[in-house]
Amino acid sequence: MSFVTTPEDRFEDVPDFDYPYERVPVTDDGAEMAYVDVEPTSDDADETFLLMHGEPSWSFLYRKMIPTLAERGRVIVPDMLGLGRSDKYTDTDAYSFDLHYDSFETLLFEELDLDEITLVCQDWGGILGLALAGHNPERFARLVPMNTGVPDGTQKMSDDWHEFADFVERADELPIGMLIQNATATELSDEVVAAYEAPFHTEESKACARILPRLIPTSPDDPGADHMAAAKERLSEWQKPAFVLFSDSDPITGNARDPMRELFPTASEQPDVWIEGAMHFLQEDAGEEIAEEVVKFVDRTS
Repeated sequence: MSFVTTPEDRFEDVPDFDYPYERVPVTDDGAEMAYVDVEPTSDDADETFLLMHGEPSWSFLYRKMIPTLAERGRVIVPDMLGLGRSDKYTDTDAYSFDLHYDSFETLLFEELDLDEITLVCQDWGGILGLALAGHNPERFARLVPMNTGVPDGTQKMSDDWHEFADFVERADELPIGMLIQNATATELSDEVVAAYEAPFHTEESKACARILPRLIPTSPDDPGADHMAAAKERLSEWQKPAFVLFSDSDPITGNARDPMRELFPTASEQPDVWIEGAMHFLQEDAGEEIAEEVVKFVDRTS
């Protein structure tokens, strides 16, 4: 199926996010995934941070966290296929759970050969990131799941999630900036809203954003459910550090917080912290605070 690349001039006015990026092919048909790779700003920094975003955002969501984390190590922030600067299929049928999972395995392990990863993940970035950790535990040192879940088809999805999924599916024109603002406590500037809309130069380029809610396994028979169930089982035996860090005002995934903290045997060893006054996109509401919490987590577990 055909894919498009967002014209680079769409990103010229994105504020506070002037990091260089790379693009590498991650599919058999040559679709490329974009990622930011920030070198450590301190000579003795030796951590590797992987920051994974969800729908319908992109790596720009982590701009408030990168400077603090870069003081402690390398920071890699990929854009999912179909979002951000990555290539975008224009047919929703092109997207699948396996496409997203496999493209990340290709990027992170085959192309970048990452290991000793501290994973910081939210929304779909958590679904895929935690699946990657469950199936490749040797690659990961620590996990920081935020406002996300490990859906194997047995979980209960919130009413707000169902409303969101229905809206995204039926909207004639998908208002990306509005979706971000409605799930953020902070009043976003026009420039920030435009930055979230920048990756989508046509309505057809929003195909991934439209279909992603329907790719979450909500029944054990759904594609990806077996894969997530296997990852969940391995994560239930996780012995490396895990720090569950949810916001206190997220109606979309808030119901997953306690089950997430109960899933990881090591999560109870970490402080019982909520990010206060933040909604679903907690990185936008409290990015600097979250980065400090992640650094303290690294210090506690180094």
